[in-house]
Amino acid sequence: MSGGGVFVSGSFLRYWRATAVSGLGTYVTVFALQALVVLTLDGTAADVGWLNAARWLPYLTFGLVVGALVDGRRRLPLMVHTDLAQAVLLLAIPALWWADALSLPVLLAVVFAYGTAAVVNMSATMSLLPRLVERGQLQHAHARVDGADAVSSTAGPALGGLLVSALGAPVAVVVDSATYLYSALTLRRIEVDEPPPRTGVTVRGLLGEILEGVRWAYGGSGLRTLAIATHGWFVGNAIVGVAVAPYAFLVLDLGAAEFGLVGAAGGVGAVLGAAVTTWVGRRLGTGRTIILCHLLTTAGVVTMMLAGPSPYAVWVLALGQGVYGLAMGMSNSHEMSYRQLVTPDELQARTNTTLRSLNRAVVVLVAPIAGLLADAVGIRTMLAVAAVVFAVVAVGLAATQFRNVRAPV
Repeated sequence: MSGGGVFVSGSFLRYWRATAVSGLGTYVTVFALQALVVLTLDGTAADVGWLNAARWLPYLTFGLVVGALVDGRRRLPLMVHTDLAQAVLLLAIPALWWADALSLPVLLAVVFAYGTAAVVNMSATMSLLPRLVERGQLQHAHARVDGADAVSSTAGPALGGLLVSALGAPVAVVVDSATYLYSALTLRRIEVDEPPPRTGVTVRGLLGEILEGVRWAYGGSGLRTLAIATHGWFVGNAIVGVAVAPYAFLVLDLGAAEFGLVGAAGGVGAVLGAAVTTWVGRRLGTGRTIILCHLLTTAGVVTMMLAGPSPYAVWVLALGQGVYGLAMGMSNSHEMSYRQLVTPDELQARTNTTLRSLNRAVVVLVAPIAGLLADAVGIRTMLAVAAVVFAVVAVGLAATQFRNVRAPV
């Protein structure tokens, strides 16, 4: 790999292809599941909130334990096995639908199991990357991965909208199952030297390792300020995740294909964000770039609020989603590379999974409440709450020394 960030490692390219393809399927599924709840199962915003909570509940339930376990295992085989598990679980959704046995509680149970496999997969995936690339190239590597994810987030909702319109939401989930199978087969070809798995792990020892990861994430590592701010960001994101689909379908009266285009606009913004993120980071530094992204997120939500039942609603909503995606495409590579640069290899899985688990715990707690409140006080009102949360996070970070953080890019 060159100093300019051009990757020549065959192992990294296989890793990149696998995550890109499975990411495409995931965006199709996220869209299809929300459409399935609202359109097929006649659900409400509260039901979408329960769906999101079920997807992320495994992080709250198992996340801290998973991080400690993954740090003691070879990470690549875990990625392969959990890809296969996710493929099988997703196939259960259309099978249950065809058998006329799919209800909201059954769907939530399947999504919970799928999310459990995803926790292990995420922990192994994020922790493997520092073993594939040099430390000075981590931000470039994350930007490459984010760029592929941004393309997936563009094509996934559009493809999901077309599939839902043509075949129905349950059948669209089959696409994601196939992408996980492709990912597993691609990952099997990666060559990487990993330490042998740790043996003789006891419950007491495991608890000690979990506490070590928590202390590192919120103690002297320097990650605490960003971690707390990110928890706040996930409060706003959980509200947006619950509100947008019912807002589009029930308030703006958009069809599945139109909502797919709105999601694709968010992907276009993310592609642009991933393309310029390294350039912006070099000029502003890590801290100021992340703060700018939170301000852009606020602007994106405010724009979405301005959409109303009119011929232009889909375009205003798409613009808001585009700005929202731009911010996400710019911020992630800086947050992840900073976290991994200050964390030793033996703590990578615990640190990544501890912070992600608590972020997803926020979603588990906030999403159902946001859904209930959206039904009670109005969806647009909840979008306003999300905008305020994002603004507070940006101002809070700007008031700390984190604004001066500058990681190598």
